[in-house]
Amino acid sequence: MSSSFRMAGIPGWRLGATLAIALGSAFLLFGYEFVRSVAQSLFVEAYGTDKLPWVMTAAPVGTLLLIVGYGRLLSAVGPRLAIILSTAFSAFVLLACHRAILAGFAPATAVLYVFREAYIVLLVEQVWSFLNSTLNDGEGRKLNGLVCGIASLGPIAGGLVVHEFAQHWGSANLLLMAVVTLVPVGLLSAWSFHLAGEPAPSAGEAQGRHGHLGWGELVRTPVLSRMAILIILTQTVSTALELHMNIRVKALIPDPDARTAWFGGLYALLNTGAAVFQFIVTPLALRRLSLVTIHSAIPILNGVAVGLALFVPGLAPAAAAYMTFKILDYSIFRAGKEILYIPLSFDARYRAKEMIDAFGYRLGKGMSSAVFAALRQVRVLPAALYPMVALGALAAWLPLARRMVRDSAPVKEGLSG
Repeated sequence: MSSSFRMAGIPGWRLGATLAIALGSAFLLFGYEFVRSVAQSLFVEAYGTDKLPWVMTAAPVGTLLLIVGYGRLLSAVGPRLAIILSTAFSAFVLLACHRAILAGFAPATAVLYVFREAYIVLLVEQVWSFLNSTLNDGEGRKLNGLVCGIASLGPIAGGLVVHEFAQHWGSANLLLMAVVTLVPVGLLSAWSFHLAGEPAPSAGEAQGRHGHLGWGELVRTPVLSRMAILIILTQTVSTALELHMNIRVKALIPDPDARTAWFGGLYALLNTGAAVFQFIVTPLALRRLSLVTIHSAIPILNGVAVGLALFVPGLAPAAAAYMTFKILDYSIFRAGKEILYIPLSFDARYRAKEMIDAFGYRLGKGMSSAVFAALRQVRVLPAALYPMVALGALAAWLPLARRMVRDSAPVKEGLSG
């Protein structure tokens, strides 16, 4: 690639690789919108909202199984082939779920729900592992928002397609579109590695010598340990808000295909808001504000939205609180968090990261779902309980986030020295 192809001092080959994998992420998230809306709607139709916490509880198990397989795959074939083979395996499972659902096999909706939670985080975190191994701190501040923005174009389009065509095509048939979109994901990922090269572990980290899951790095590195706890807290907030919204929408929209269409419209609006933050707010914030300020503002903004949902009952405030969380999570929280990985080791970026940002996400969601499910077996839960739980998690989030960012400073200073 010509050396004249540059942006703000970033070498052309690095910029090209970044843009290629960002486009691959757009295809990935475009297809995920089909899986997300279909899995949610069909599972609720088959088992009702009361069973949602149970299937959400199973998600961490499915995610951990995928991560264990990925860790061994990474040790055997390296990052480039790992992401390509992970993508191919995801396509196969989605196709199998599609066939089973059309055959009337109801448990396939539960399998699909669990797999949707697992495959997307596994693939997305591999994308960020590549970027964190390719870009330096300054380049990450310039490009992370752009990557999030380009990737967000996929779910915006996907949500609109689901909203417009779910009732015409039928929910289950939308899964075929998700399978097709995984083809360019694999091709663009391969091209990104071709441009930037394959990140290599140190001699001591090669072939998983320190473990396939990066557990040692997670325990030894303070910024990673605190990040893992923080991720569990964020997903407690997410789960409470999602369950709150699902209860409201199930009561108001009983038809499954109409509900799928509503979810498609919601996620399209959500992703449009995220795109505004990704293209505009996030790059400006990362350049002008410290990471401590950014990570402090996120739980405060969420707290305002959740407080509104608590004191103003109804679907609109519940959906708004959920959207606020997701918009911030998909944009400035993601971009700011990824910068903390850049100075760390290969095992931290490629192994511990999957444990934190893939398994940790689903573990937090699964544990909080299990608590809600157990409480539901004892008594009917008031709708106000869900935003109250979210506010409690946000109160713990704020000081932990500030400490996490401060923990990262010695790592950067040590590398620069």
